Amino acid sequence: MGFAALAHIGKAVSIFGSARTPAGEPEYRQASELARRLGDEGFAIITGGGPGIMQAANEGAQEAGVASIGLGIDLPLEQRLNTSVDLPLQFHYFFTRKVMFVRYASAFVVFPGGFGTLDELFEAATLRQTEKIRHFPIILFGSSYWSGLVDWLRDTALAQGNISVQDVERLEVTDDPDRVLEAVHEVEHRRPRGAGDHAGS
Repeated sequence: MGFAALAHIGKAVSIFGSARTPAGEPEYRQASELARRLGDEGFAIITGGGPGIMQAANEGAQEAGVASIGLGIDLPLEQRLNTSVDLPLQFHYFFTRKVMFVRYASAFVVFPGGFGTLDELFEAATLRQTEKIRHFPIILFGSSYWSGLVDWLRDTALAQGNISVQDVERLEVTDDPDRVLEAVHEVEHRRPRGAGDHAGS
C-alpha cells in the first residue's frame, strides 16, 4: 500500500530530527525554512509525521505547496500525525517504515535528535556503506550537535579499523541551507531516474 501511495510524488527529500524540539527553537525554524526552500525547488518532503522537527518540515512543505508526507508508526504511547501532513501513511513495523523513507527520497537531511533520529541516520549510513543505495547524500544539519559524533567515528571507530574513510566521508556536516540544496541538486543531476539506486528497486 505504501509504495502505491507514494509512487506519484516525484523527487523528494526525507528530513529527520527530534520530536521534542519546540516551535521557538532555531532548529525548528531552520527545518521549516529548509523544507520550504526544497519545496520551492520541486521536492516533496517526507518526515516521520510527528511533532518537533518533523512538524516544522511538514509546515515548510505546505508553505511551498508540495506534497507533505508523514510516515507514522504505531507505538504503545499514541503518536498522532501532525496537522501539517497532507499525505499520511501509518506503519506497524519500523523496518517497513524505514524502506519508505529511502525508497522515494533523493537525500536525507538529519537535524539534531535522539535515538529515533540516530536509528534512521545509521540505517542510511549502512545502506550507503553496503551500496544498497548509491548517489544519496546524508547531510547532518547543525555542526555544534553533529561534529562530536563525526569526530568519534573518525577518531575511534575509524582509528580502530571498524569503518573506512569513505564511511565517514559519506556524512556531510553543514549549517548552510544553500549547501543542502546544492548537494541535493548535484545528486539529482548525476542519477538517472529509474536507475535502481534506491532500496527496494
